[in-house]
Amino acid sequence: MSFLFGGRPQLSSAEKIAAAETEVEMVSDMMNRLIQSCTKKCIPPDYREADLNKGESVCLDRCVSKFFEVNIKVSEKMQGEAAGRQAGGGMGFGM
Repeated sequence: MSFLFGGRPQLSSAEKIAAAETEVEMVSDMMNRLIQSCTKKCIPPDYREADLNKGESVCLDRCVSKFFEVNIKVSEKMQGEAAGRQAGGGMGFGM
């Protein structure tokens, strides 16, 4: 009954499991995109050494940093727009 007094409704076990599975899928997808993007950008397809050289290592470090920075900015923007839609009645469409 907490939803009647402004509280969030309690999730059932099945809903909690579904939410956790969705979160794992989202994190896995993000990691796969990160690996694909930064590998394509920083490591040549015809590598000859088992270890990364200095340039590849620096490139990967910067690529990962930028990827997470952009991911955080996009998440914050989406959360702000969602909060604006909730406060404004859902008709804002980001404008």
